[in-house]
Amino acid sequence: MKNYHNLIAGHWVGAQSGRQRPNVNPTKSSEILAEFPDSDVQDLQNATTAAAAAFPKWRSMSIVARGEILFRAAELLTARAEIIGKDLVLEEGKTLPEAIGETMRAAAILRYYAGEARQETGEVYGASDPSTLLYTRRDPIGVVGVITPWNFPIAIPAWKIAPALIYGNSVVWKPADLTPLTAYHLTSALVDAGLPKGVLNVVFGRGSVLGPALSTDNQVRGISFTGSNGVGRSIAIACAELGKKYQLEMGGKNAAVVLADADLELAVEMTIRGAMRSTGQKCTATSRVIVEAPLLNAFTEALAERCRKLAVGNPLDSQTYMGPLASLDQQRTVLDYIQIGKQEGARLVTGGEAIRSEGFFVKPTVFTDVDPNSRLATEEIFGPVVSVVPAANLSDAISLVNTSRFGLSTAVFTRDLGKAMRYVDEIECGIVHVNSETAGAEPHVPFGGMKESSSNSREQGKSAREFYTQVKTVYFDRPPITE
Repeated sequence: MKNYHNLIAGHWVGAQSGRQRPNVNPTKSSEILAEFPDSDVQDLQNATTAAAAAFPKWRSMSIVARGEILFRAAELLTARAEIIGKDLVLEEGKTLPEAIGETMRAAAILRYYAGEARQETGEVYGASDPSTLLYTRRDPIGVVGVITPWNFPIAIPAWKIAPALIYGNSVVWKPADLTPLTAYHLTSALVDAGLPKGVLNVVFGRGSVLGPALSTDNQVRGISFTGSNGVGRSIAIACAELGKKYQLEMGGKNAAVVLADADLELAVEMTIRGAMRSTGQKCTATSRVIVEAPLLNAFTEALAERCRKLAVGNPLDSQTYMGPLASLDQQRTVLDYIQIGKQEGARLVTGGEAIRSEGFFVKPTVFTDVDPNSRLATEEIFGPVVSVVPAANLSDAISLVNTSRFGLSTAVFTRDLGKAMRYVDEIECGIVHVNSETAGAEPHVPFGGMKESSSNSREQGKSAREFYTQVKTVYFDRPPITE
């Protein structure tokens, strides 16, 4: 079994405590894939010190040269995609096509930000005095702490780390506990691409130990976090008290709205993709389907029938549609919510139980007759469970979507252009899909939610520079000319 290490100041080093933590295969829970450091606060402080030391030289490097490093890293990810994808499957449980696809998405993100090196970095303004050159420039904020989740263990880190680096920041990354092997692959690609020592530092270990330490470290000037609402709120409080920037992407209870004129087959297919791919473990996954009354029964029956036929099993098998949940804790949480749904009076149409085999599997699950105010319909489950809720009409459907405390992603299925545009106008979500699944995002456009799904910031695309840079306004006057 291989033992991996932290990356600090350009060197792979073990935790100072000497402790290691096992990396478990969720498909075969008795299998330990590798061991990673169980780091403590001292390891993290060493990483932030290394990042602070590397920052001045990195920020002074040409942005074009920084972009060339990101491009080379993208090429390495592409060349290693099958190897990385297989390791991602083994430690997280999503299917091999999804895992390879995620790796290629990470490569695309790195290429995008490599291209940003040749875009504008400031603006020139007219000044009252014609001899004044008045302009803005964007400077990096310094050392950035990045805390990422296990459900997209290479794509989400890429869309945080790549913009941080291209705009001249140094980074301390705390990857998710469950997916350290994928984090190692992304780190290796950046190191092999020529990233200078100390610019990226990676510390493996428990979030409960390292997250608070990273948020309160005086050398860290900003935190980018994706994860639960509870942890996100604690980071926001810590950063606000210390005057740090923070960027939070958190939960979702994403609804697909199916109107009576929708294409039934399309709506069912997109709901299956949104709810069951990645075993429902996406912040943008479809968790509720709000169906206009005339189509309710036909949609529910068709959805349940499709779910019964989904192949659930080994994610390395080419026939598998849905793999295991990522951990035993995650499986227990999903099964607990299924019991809560039954106790609340929702009707279980299909699924609702673990598959009796080694690994953390739960059958694709559909509930109907769901109270829109119930826990089943309002709380994030993060698993292959979807609730079908009836709506009287479009107005009722919009109201049901907007009552959620979350506002990340949503979809509407309709052939009526006017209804689609009204939905886009009135819905309180950061991402709106028309006739496509709630999950999925292009790397060059803003990503983020409204209400409790976000800190009102946006990631990806050009929006990323708003967090990773600070604007400096320059009044440049010429000295008197002497001849």
